[in-house]
Amino acid sequence: MPLRGFTSVRSLTMKMAGRQVLVLVLMASFFNWLTSWIVMSPVAAQEKPQAGALPNVAGEWTGTWGPYAPQTQGATDKQRKEMRLDCSVVRKDGSWQATFEGECGRPYKYTIKMEGRQAGDVVLFKGTTDLGEKDGGVYDWIGRATDKEFIGFYTSAKYSGVFRLSRKAGDSGR
Repeated sequence: MPLRGFTSVRSLTMKMAGRQVLVLVLMASFFNWLTSWIVMSPVAAQEKPQAGALPNVAGEWTGTWGPYAPQTQGATDKQRKEMRLDCSVVRKDGSWQATFEGECGRPYKYTIKMEGRQAGDVVLFKGTTDLGEKDGGVYDWIGRATDKEFIGFYTSAKYSGVFRLSRKAGDSGR
């Protein structure tokens, strides 16, 4: 018989075993829930291979580019000025290559590799490219393309802006 105020070793062992079982059951339940949540989450759904056809973003595009200058910052019309931009996209070695051509006070032409992934019926692009010191240095950019529209945002240490392109007349991208 245990002394008053003390618990027997057997009683302590039973309580500890019960707690361990409870902890294991709770952990198993949590991991089961977590696994089902990850599988059913929208993020996981986007990362699964898509059953649909990859949107055809190759072809000739035209539109505008310009500095990012929201009206809430009091940007002047000169700061918001958009300039013409033409782009030719080709699928090459499992990725895309884009040649951008336009004006920025002088003519320019840059060819860059674009990393992309399918997300539903669009291709999401990203990239980093060095345009040289005279053109702003290293740029990071993101973009989104469908069969009919190609839009993006770019930024560097000196500049940030947007571009909006649509298919050139007569180009179906095929």
